[in-house]
Amino acid sequence: MSVILHISDTHFGTERPQVAAALTNLSRAQRPDLLIFSGDITQRARPGQFAAARRFVAQLDIAQVLAIPGNHDIPLFALATRMFAPYRRYRRAFGEELEPEFSSRDLLVLGVRTARRYRHVQGEVSRAQVRRVAARLRAATAQQLRVVVTHQPVQVTRTEDEKNLLRRHGEAVASWLDAGVDLILGGHIHLPSVAPLGDSGAWAVQAGTALSSRIRFEANNSVNLIRYQGTTPQHCLVERWDFDDDAGDFVLVGVHDLHRSCTASVGAIHELPLRFAGEPRFR
Repeated sequence: MSVILHISDTHFGTERPQVAAALTNLSRAQRPDLLIFSGDITQRARPGQFAAARRFVAQLDIAQVLAIPGNHDIPLFALATRMFAPYRRYRRAFGEELEPEFSSRDLLVLGVRTARRYRHVQGEVSRAQVRRVAARLRAATAQQLRVVVTHQPVQVTRTEDEKNLLRRHGEAVASWLDAGVDLILGGHIHLPSVAPLGDSGAWAVQAGTALSSRIRFEANNSVNLIRYQGTTPQHCLVERWDFDDDAGDFVLVGVHDLHRSCTASVGAIHELPLRFAGEPRFR
């Protein structure tokens, strides 16, 4: 079985130390094979924030890391850097590749850079990116779970979040579904969810903010653990883990059971009352 830890929107510079410690403990206890980091790693793309993020990733002790930049990982106020070298600071911390790929016997994970220096919040995907990802999905083996990672969401569960949808998401989703995608992972809106992409058998999986104090009213700090068994019968679990302020730890609050044929989904296996430290803020 392959285990993925999916985190997003840590916004280093606004991180909650007690949550970072708890997530480190969770990672070491669950021993995931792969960390997926779906953007907004920092709050203002400052060198010190990227350095703190790298130290944190090292503490998680996960052998493989796939990260993509979010809109907050491009400098906002350093205008010359934003214009001429928007990803220089990100690359120093997380490597040159902005659209990384991970492949194993059970997994094919494709990162897609959706942040743009000429957009402040919204993201977009180009037709060339859509075609590239579709071609790689078609080359996957029958055993591999096919995962695409964007920062901005391709689907939202609330009308008020539609303004944050990835531009050209409809074209991208249609193409990737045709190519056999199973999961499209994202972040950006700080609201975790698992939702079907129509009746295709594929799912949009959103992570909340893993560490930041900029939580939404609907959810505390939150991460996903994805467990996939590639052998017959193929089976995928998406677990939502939220930080509980009273316990000082991440707790399992829901599980979606997604068979590879995606004929069944089971909602939250249990729900816990969530308590927040301070007043929740977003954006």
